[in-house]
Amino acid sequence: MRRKGPMLVEGPVEVELEDGSVVSSDRFRVALCTCRRSRRYPWCDTSHRDRA
Repeated sequence: MRRKGPMLVEGPVEVELEDGSVVSSDRFRVALCTCRRSRRYPWCDTSHRDRA
């Protein structure tokens, strides 16, 4: 079963991408993209709503 929206994670967080690079956020809560449509991947930009 596929997720139909972002995964909310309490921050701060560091995410290691497939290429080995690391991105971080110091926000209180972040939304991680699970559909891979986000132009800001790995952060959700609500692109999943366009093709619900």
